[in-house]
Amino acid sequence: MKPLNNETAVLAYNKSVSDCYFKILKETRKQLATLEREELRYCLEREDRTTTKPNTVIHEIVNPLIYLQLECKPDNRFAIHFGFEQVLSINQYSQLTTFFIRLLYRVTSKEATVVNVEDSVRTDWIISTCENMYEYIEENNKYHQFRLIKHKPAAMKRKQLKAVA
Repeated sequence: MKPLNNETAVLAYNKSVSDCYFKILKETRKQLATLEREELRYCLEREDRTTTKPNTVIHEIVNPLIYLQLECKPDNRFAIHFGFEQVLSINQYSQLTTFFIRLLYRVTSKEATVVNVEDSVRTDWIISTCENMYEYIEENNKYHQFRLIKHKPAAMKRKQLKAVA
């Protein structure tokens, strides 16, 4: 049996990683909601918060532009995997993917958390073709649920729409 202080440290670490993950997820959903194209606001979500056994996916979201996963590694520590669709830097989708990457590293930085969770962001594999992954899971779905994020225009766009009305 591991010493209690090590178990306590792992629990604190996992809670901090989980808090970071769900903060990133919330902010990412807000950004996805600003997209006008409905097909880019669809997500496939997988969730199993009932168990945190090693090698399990706790939560996962797959979107044609973004991929985010919270998992429990073999050492019982939580990890965040991510991915993003590579897009041209001249469009709104690039703004979303760069926002996502900055958010991921800002929220998990040691300056932003009580417990240092910087090593929870894993780069042993990164999804760079989210659209292909989304299509594959959509066709072979076993664990994911379809979700449409309701469209909410960005604040500036809302002001322009109200001015026209």
